[in-house]
Amino acid sequence: MASSKRHWLVKSEPETYSYAQLQKDGMTNWNGVRNFQARNHLREFSPGDTVLVYHSGADKAVVGLAEVAGKPYPDPDTQKPGDWVQVDLVPLRRLSRPVALAEIRKTKALSTLPLLKQSQLSVMPVTAEHLAAILALAGSAERAR
Repeated sequence: MASSKRHWLVKSEPETYSYAQLQKDGMTNWNGVRNFQARNHLREFSPGDTVLVYHSGADKAVVGLAEVAGKPYPDPDTQKPGDWVQVDLVPLRRLSRPVALAEIRKTKALSTLPLLKQSQLSVMPVTAEHLAAILALAGSAERAR
């Protein structure tokens, strides 16, 4: 079990569940992940981890920050208990401006971001350097907690 805070990126189609909805709800359980690699990443989430929320679909941009509120727990919408997990996320803040995929692709500091190599993956790790670069592109003067 990792002792230090980690950073993640989760993807959602805004028509399905947007960052604005997360802000309105105040918390959500991030569920429905049915890709083995994404599930394995989700299992590594720890309370206090920072999460970049990426709108897929037409938006294709990182739009906000969230925080993991608790440990992963079983997703009840599965046939076998323990097969799939979910986590609770709370919104931290909307980015000063969305950071579009096109801009991410042009940024050297983000050339190793998993989003560019595994575009279909819905949950992925992000390094502290990737997080800092995305926040800088967004114009967010403050850092993630």
